[in-house]
This record gives sequence, C-alpha cells and structure tokens, in this order.
Amino acid sequence: MESQAVHLALAPPLDRRQSETALAIARGTARLLRSLGFSCISELSLPSGRRADLVALNERGEIWIVEIKSSIEDLRADQKWQDYRAHCDRLFFAFTQDLPCEIFPAETGLIVADAYGAHMHCEAPEHRLPAPTRKLMMLRFANTAAQRLNRLHDPQGHAELLNEV
Repeated sequence: MESQAVHLALAPPLDRRQSETALAIARGTARLLRSLGFSCISELSLPSGRRADLVALNERGEIWIVEIKSSIEDLRADQKWQDYRAHCDRLFFAFTQDLPCEIFPAETGLIVADAYGAHMHCEAPEHRLPAPTRKLMMLRFANTAAQRLNRLHDPQGHAELLNEV
C-alpha cells in the first residue's frame, strides 16, 4: 500500500528578506541562546508593529531581543532598534567578527556569531519589563511558536484560513 503522507519541511521556507550573512548570524546566535537555556523565535512581530530578528525566552520568563547586523551599512540604516527596548529585559546586537564592536551602541549587549555558533562579547544591561508587557510578549511568543508548528503539521489547513481572510 502506498503512503499518502505529505512531505513536510522541518522549517518554514525562507522569506528572502535576510542576506545569507544575516541568516548565518541568526543560526549561530540561536545556538548560543539555546545553550544559555533560551528558546528562540525569529522574525517575531512586536506589539509596537515592529518585527524583531530574534526573540529569546527562558524558563524564568526573561525576554531578550537580538537585532542582527550583517554590515556597517545595515547598522547605519537602522533607526528602529531603540523601539525594541520596550519589549525585552535585555537588548543585544549580533554580528560577524568582521565588524568592529565600537560602532554599536554602548547600552546594548554584543554577540559575535557565525553560522556555527556565537559568543557573548559583552552582556546587555538589564531593564526589567513591566508585568503587563511581559505577559503580552510571552503570549505573543507562545502563540507564534504554536502557529508555526501547526503550519508544519497542517500546511493545507493554514492555506485555507489565509484564503478566507
């Protein structure tokens, strides 16, 4: 008997907004964050309407946001990173070893990464979220993670919902 199973990808398709360098930085940074006890979601929409490159959550409910920068031009063009501070306990920049640390804002943490891993160059200062914001971010994180898993499990079911909207 032939299987009627549909082949599903283990990850959603790339949306092509990120450069290969940015994708490599994200992969290595996510590995570091997982080693520190965090779960990560990429491209998470924030309540402000912005979209964070990486959002990390640990079992204590700490929320970190990591903004990925693949070049000096990428950093210079970005004026939105300060808005992320309102949605996390710590804010980091992640970048390749080719970029100088001195170009990044002093009030953020720095992570140096490649496709295979990363290291914490300097810790980010902590600015604890208010409880209502933390709850909102945790719910957004959980709902996004569940929806992405559901799309992997039932991509046709999600296509139908998108067509109805």
